Amino acid sequence: MTKGAILKQLGESGIVAVIRASTVERSVEVAEACVAGGVKGIELTFTVPNAGQAIAKLVEEYADRPDVLIGAGTVLSDYDAHEAIKAGASFIVSATFSESVAAVCNASGINYVPGCFTPTEVYHAKTFGSDLIKVFPAGLVGPAVVKDFHGPFPDTDFMTTGGVSLDNLTDWFDAGVFAVGVGGSLVGNDQTDLTTIQSNAAKFTAKYQAWRAK
Repeated sequence: MTKGAILKQLGESGIVAVIRASTVERSVEVAEACVAGGVKGIELTFTVPNAGQAIAKLVEEYADRPDVLIGAGTVLSDYDAHEAIKAGASFIVSATFSESVAAVCNASGINYVPGCFTPTEVYHAKTFGSDLIKVFPAGLVGPAVVKDFHGPFPDTDFMTTGGVSLDNLTDWFDAGVFAVGVGGSLVGNDQTDLTTIQSNAAKFTAKYQAWRAK
């Protein structure tokens, strides 16, 4: 799948589950629960020990599900970027922008979604080829930040992470966000029951689909 096709699919999926867990096994189970509930964008973070192994397992498991996208998050170095791409990640996300990570992703034809918080950071990331910018931590500023960024960057797509919940989900999309990354309010923590996570995913999916149907 091309970079453009993957980006389009991320936008259509709308919701990306941000998964942080203590083990490979737990992170895979959480991802499976999210997909079962309808959330088909998975960002498995490199705070998970041996994250590359978890990504590889999920990529293999969903090899016959082109609607499911497995990406890597919290990729802060070119070493981690290489590992994520080798494991089969379809996209790379970070809390910050890194020129070296951008170079690795560009060379491999992988979408790099860096975290930015100021117009200067957004501009810098765009000059290195990022077509989707992650606004982080978006919870500090709220949905209005999307409209503010679209002023100087009208043709730039933004994904917001941090502060997104079921209650304010549609507020972000009303503001013009391309997609949202959802962590704790969707996947909970290591003690959260998998059935609860699947139920949360179904609720997020239903609310997003209802918004799109309007």
